[in-house]
Amino acid sequence: MLKKALSFAGALSLFLAVACTNSKNSTTSADSTSTVEGAGAADTAGAVQAHADISATKADTSGSGMAHFTALKDGKVEMKLTLEFPAKANQSVAVHFHEHGDCSDSGKGAHGHWNLTGEKHGKWDSKEHHSGDIGNIDLDGSGKGEVTIQSDRWTIGGDDKTNILNRSIIVHSGVDDYTTQPTGNSGSRIGCGVIMQLK
Repeated sequence: MLKKALSFAGALSLFLAVACTNSKNSTTSADSTSTVEGAGAADTAGAVQAHADISATKADTSGSGMAHFTALKDGKVEMKLTLEFPAKANQSVAVHFHEHGDCSDSGKGAHGHWNLTGEKHGKWDSKEHHSGDIGNIDLDGSGKGEVTIQSDRWTIGGDDKTNILNRSIIVHSGVDDYTTQPTGNSGSRIGCGVIMQLK
């Protein structure tokens, strides 16, 4: 009888030890997840942000999009751009920042490319290009496309050469050849949005 009691007590002790260990592992795992999520939120908490809602400029080419900008701690600005232009499904469209925050007259109110650095038009990752030469965005079978870019050429409210506020984002009907000056021969303007600071 004593042996049975001791065996039972030993088994109970082992069970409790395992249960406590599992409980601790579970808590640690949950705490780790919370810490990671908290760190991610802290990275953008209080960050200066800007936004542009892109609308179609032509009645025969419906579409929309948005660009969201966040000032990062390393001094760069990150842009997350999404587009949806069904008429351009399975094609590419050129996107550029233009000089003025004005989408009137089918986007012509935006005037030419934003180029206060006085550079030649070119491809984004080339030696010389306009600060708003985003380039060609590939659209899928539904006309949807997206791109994320980080740049130290941009600020949200900095000096004129870097400040993206009150500029326009223009979506073009064609592709940028990265060569023709000063526009890349990108076609007409089918979408436009004004970059404005979020409060």
